Amino acid sequence: MGYKVVVVGATGNVGREMLTILAEREFPIDEIAAVASSRSQGLTVDFGETGKTIKCQSIEHFDFTGWDIALFAAGSGPTAEYAPKAAAAGCVVIDNSSLYRMDPDVPLIVPEVNPDAIDGYKKRNIIANPNCSTAQMVVALKPLHDAATIKRVVVSTYQSVSGAGKAGMDELFEQSRNIFVGDPAEPKKFTKQIAFNVIPHIDVFLDDGSTKEEWKMVAETKKILDPKVKVTATCVRVPVFVGHSESINIEFEKEISAKEAQDILREAPGIMLVDKREDGGYVTPIECVGDFATFISRVREDSTIENGINLWCVSDNLRKGAALNAVQIAELLGRRHLKKG
Repeated sequence: MGYKVVVVGATGNVGREMLTILAEREFPIDEIAAVASSRSQGLTVDFGETGKTIKCQSIEHFDFTGWDIALFAAGSGPTAEYAPKAAAAGCVVIDNSSLYRMDPDVPLIVPEVNPDAIDGYKKRNIIANPNCSTAQMVVALKPLHDAATIKRVVVSTYQSVSGAGKAGMDELFEQSRNIFVGDPAEPKKFTKQIAFNVIPHIDVFLDDGSTKEEWKMVAETKKILDPKVKVTATCVRVPVFVGHSESINIEFEKEISAKEAQDILREAPGIMLVDKREDGGYVTPIECVGDFATFISRVREDSTIENGINLWCVSDNLRKGAALNAVQIAELLGRRHLKKG
């Protein structure tokens, strides 16, 4: 026996990826619905490579009664309106927006890191999916934290334009094309030209000079991993279509060597260690696209601090950073609580 699953925001990048991953992982489904805004009503979306297409229904008229799980990839606005209605109807919401992440009554889950926290979902019938850059980082941090206790993390991100949705991807493509033919490359989605450039600005600026994206990495890491861990982040948009990269500097309470860190990461769930100290012996964003794993490379000791390790972390942000993590949460929910299939 399977579940009745709704994908909300099914016509967007993440919603389509959710459908693909549900099919790829053979999630036990008896019935599936694709839901989007009224503008998308009647459009069809593919259910992975099953050959099955699903006609989109309007969220304005959709009744969540009788459905088991709703994967929301619709942004904070529609989520604020419709997620509580779905939850009240008895459908467990797994939300990809930032709306509920810091709500103390809503668990923020990365299944490889804090699976036990999912038991708190019944307070609101809602589970939050973390920010894409946070998700891949905490997968890398968790096994190292268990081994040597992390004191402080300094992370710089190199985030792809798909993190800004279809409009971000379109802008990179159009600007790149325009530059080659001599046309203007005016920014629309981003604050400056993204083609052949990097922009140290994601989301809005806060009073302390950081951006909201940087604040999310700090606050979410503390909620998911450990409130005692200190985190500082600089988040940068780069001209890459898919795949977020991170340079992570970690300070530990206990001594840990690069070799020990490599051995730990090699065996950790959700991680693929590719770390050869030679030309090409590391993973770049273009190589991680379409893969489930979080890739770790360039593991080395930081001699400027006591018990320090540097590493390079790469992941498909549409997968582990969004759709895959949401589906993994659904799988975890099924194993621990819903128990069908």
